[in-house]
Amino acid sequence: CFLEHWLTSAYILFAVPYFVYDIYAMFMCYWYKLRIKGHEGDSGAKPLGAALTSYLRREFLMVLHHVVMVTVCFPVSVFWRQGKGDYFQGVMFLAEVSTPWVCLGKILIQYKQQHTLLHKVNGATMLVTFFTCRVLLFPFLYYAYGRYASIPLHMVPFNVPWQVNLGAAMLMAPQVYWFSLICRGALRLFTGSSRSRRPPVTAKDDLDGQAPSQPANGYSTHATEQKSDSH
Repeated sequence: CFLEHWLTSAYILFAVPYFVYDIYAMFMCYWYKLRIKGHEGDSGAKPLGAALTSYLRREFLMVLHHVVMVTVCFPVSVFWRQGKGDYFQGVMFLAEVSTPWVCLGKILIQYKQQHTLLHKVNGATMLVTFFTCRVLLFPFLYYAYGRYASIPLHMVPFNVPWQVNLGAAMLMAPQVYWFSLICRGALRLFTGSSRSRRPPVTAKDDLDGQAPSQPANGYSTHATEQKSDSH
């Protein structure tokens, strides 16, 4: 646990600008879609302020995740830990193993490839990698520390600083929530069931917050419902 590697801190310096840009890029994509819907409805472009408010309301959890990564995880990883715990930070980086499958799933949905075998294989792979690398990641970190400190697993939370337990809980909570969305989407994907048909979403509904939530990160369950409705 006291072995150091320069990449553990250098990667954080690379990741911080990415999180900042990702918030901006997600909003620009969201605003562009609203403007297209507005023109289709012949109602003109929507105000930037209203679009920003709607975006923050719909993507609150993702934006909060990115903000915490920049304002909390960055100083903790680079300054507070003082070069210790490179092993545990390196294990945390394994969370990104699931990211390519999440992104590929979103791309396939945008190209209306929900009916393909590739989409189903990707969905199964995303389910496994997300659960392994993002949900089970935190219990494994506690297990690894227990082995290092020669203490039982159930005693680890009582032998680490409370800030560690709080940080782990804050990071794990959204992963569990997103994993539940992935499970719901996978259930609909592999069973082909759709219990409800939703009316088309207008730009006004989107800005008023009445549209069904479809996060920009691709953790939506509605894409598979749209597939069922199209057949």
